[in-house]
Amino acid sequence: MKPRHLALWSGALASLALTLGGVAAADAGASADEVSPIYGVHLPEGYRKWELIAPAVEAAPLNELRAVVGNDIAVKAYQDGTLPFPDGTVLVKRAWKHVQSPEFESASIPGAATTVQVMVKDSQKYAATGGWGFGRFVNGKPVDQAQHETCFACHQARVQNHDFVFTRYAP
Repeated sequence: MKPRHLALWSGALASLALTLGGVAAADAGASADEVSPIYGVHLPEGYRKWELIAPAVEAAPLNELRAVVGNDIAVKAYQDGTLPFPDGTVLVKRAWKHVQSPEFESASIPGAATTVQVMVKDSQKYAATGGWGFGRFVNGKPVDQAQHETCFACHQARVQNHDFVFTRYAP
């Protein structure tokens, strides 16, 4: 292969690696207080603008409104019905306290933000946890290790047959 072509391939592969891995996995630009313990996942840049996968309501004791959003890889996988999800899939669950609207009694609105939870699919890096890395954040900071230790166990016990993902697509 000519040096020029080799340089182009090298640049393209580096760009792809940043796109797939750098979206939510720990990278050189993330400080230790920004990544989740165990998995090294951080909040993906721009996730607030990602496409909605599905809304949800969590009853007592959490009493939350939730919205799961996904990157382009996640959205395509949901639309195509692809299981297992491909590497590079990133899902983000945003949660708020469930509050009654002061203007309209039968409506609910988001109250205070509670958590942002992230799942990153990398079947090699996270082979021991079904191919998924997890992050749970409050006020932009990861929660303690004990809370992260429960992530995979819960997903494994309940949704192993859906590639460890609870959320179903809301078309």
